[in-house]
Amino acid sequence: MRINEADTSRFAKVKEGEAELNIHYNDCGTGSEVVVMLHGSGPGASGWANFNRNIEPLMDAGYRVLLIDLPGWGKSDSIVNTGSRSDLNARIVKGVIDALGIGKISLLGNSMGGHSSVAFTLAYPGNVSKLVLMGGGTGGMSLFNAMPTEGIKLLNALYREPTLENLKKFNDVFVFDASVLTEDLLQARLANMLNRKDHLENFLKSLAANPKQFPDFSPRLPTITAPTLIVWGRQDRVVPFDTGLRLVAGIPNSQLHIFNQCGHWAQWEHADAFNRMVIDFLAH
Repeated sequence: MRINEADTSRFAKVKEGEAELNIHYNDCGTGSEVVVMLHGSGPGASGWANFNRNIEPLMDAGYRVLLIDLPGWGKSDSIVNTGSRSDLNARIVKGVIDALGIGKISLLGNSMGGHSSVAFTLAYPGNVSKLVLMGGGTGGMSLFNAMPTEGIKLLNALYREPTLENLKKFNDVFVFDASVLTEDLLQARLANMLNRKDHLENFLKSLAANPKQFPDFSPRLPTITAPTLIVWGRQDRVVPFDTGLRLVAGIPNSQLHIFNQCGHWAQWEHADAFNRMVIDFLAH
């Protein structure tokens, strides 16, 4: 890559209730149109780790890209959350763009990041240009899969016991072909987890305080007017792809693309095709 994580690393102070949180983000590119990328809830996740295959193509297309580490992940402050995690994340995103003097953004969110992108759009519709949702966007039950899914069960087990063995078990269902996840990548992800045990502990405390961190937004989806691209993996074993069907049914100006031989990480597993599709969607 022509850019690196350290050179693009920034922090912003954001008020959340009576607290002031130090929120980390990576600021990449200088385009006038801004794309905000929001990561998922896996332990050790961060904006850079989730989207490093997608940053430079968007920059080359003329966009400024912000990768925000949500509270409890990456280099951002940790927090115990007792309400809707997605609404909390929406407030944090609003605080960051306000601090940077940015008005309109397009949101690109994976898993929890997708759910948080919908929460942001519902709360601040005037700040949203377009939405890209991958493997997330609303809560609720699947019509075809037992809930919680095997992926969610393994994710929660990894939070409780952050070992290499449990990380491998989770990644075996996280992507379609786990052989692409190298030992170096797994070791780096494990180090991210163990370096911030406060994130792991506070996530579990949050679940104990409120097991339903991600409410069902389905009844409110028809109020979203922003053009929306929904992307899913046919073999997603974390959030089943019929969630994508509910999103496209609920959001009036939306379209759905399903990748075959793809798990929960479409932007990484099918990066080249995903990047071309997103750039075309944002530009037209």
